[in-house]
Amino acid sequence: MVLEIAQIDIKPGMESEFEAGVKAAAPIFKRTKGCQSMQLQRSIEKPARYRLFIEWQTLENHTVDFRGSPDFQEWRKLVGHCFAAPPDVEHTTQAVKGF
Repeated sequence: MVLEIAQIDIKPGMESEFEAGVKAAAPIFKRTKGCQSMQLQRSIEKPARYRLFIEWQTLENHTVDFRGSPDFQEWRKLVGHCFAAPPDVEHTTQAVKGF
């Protein structure tokens, strides 16, 4: 399992629109090959900052299957206009499970 973590800073005042766009995009992620889960978290200290967590079966499910699909373009149409800057994306694998 690979966890994609995308830090996304939103233009001020567009938080509600962004959240609605992410909610509307949930079916896109759900139908994408290898996508296991998706959730959006909002920073308390910086309310225009979000972190999108998406679990993929493989790295390629995100970097090839999703990014190379029309669904990626649809995702960007729903939320891209809200971005203050391009998202900072990284992929992780579990190193330690505490409990």
